[in-house]
Amino acid sequence: MSTDSALEQLLGRARGPMGPAIDLGFGVETGPLAELGRLLSRMNGFFLFDAGVQVFRVGEEGLGHDLLHWNSGAAWKDTYGGLADAQFCFGQDIFGVQFAVVGGEKVVCFDPETAEVTELGDSLESWAAWLLDDPDVHGAASFAYAFQREHGALDPAERLVPLRYFVGGGGYEFDNFAVKDAVTAMRIRGPLAQQVHGVPDGTTIRLDLH
Repeated sequence: MSTDSALEQLLGRARGPMGPAIDLGFGVETGPLAELGRLLSRMNGFFLFDAGVQVFRVGEEGLGHDLLHWNSGAAWKDTYGGLADAQFCFGQDIFGVQFAVVGGEKVVCFDPETAEVTELGDSLESWAAWLLDDPDVHGAASFAYAFQREHGALDPAERLVPLRYFVGGGGYEFDNFAVKDAVTAMRIRGPLAQQVHGVPDGTTIRLDLH
């Protein structure tokens, strides 16, 4: 069994960097943001699990979206009506599930359809261990490989959007997905999240997505 930390194991499997080398700090010495600064200083943006997971790069040059622009309200968060404001999103999976730091202390998953938050731990190490525990479920590894083998590789700036949303009973059949720019993919689902966030399971709702 490997004695490397989970983050070291992830880096060993990463495809990157996606941007030029940087020396990044967030003004803190400990916690997940400090870990993120060190991680991106070693590899400025990368993909895991056949692009099932993306960690954003920082800077004006490179492949995929820039971390700081991604977290600006003008990119996509404005469509969530405040539901995404607390999350500093550092990565995402192929379906647009966001990996984020909240309050500088917690690492979470943010569901793009419902804006529901799932806590993963208090460090990037805990996030990495969670991914490695089940790459197919937590990192969409097998799906990402199979989808791109059939439909071609996604551009680093692209992700998938279900045509019939998961929250509405949509499944993982390949023909249920459209390839979209990742920003567009999030903006499409912001109004949906505002309507379904906090609604009890089983509630009948009429979606207005216009």
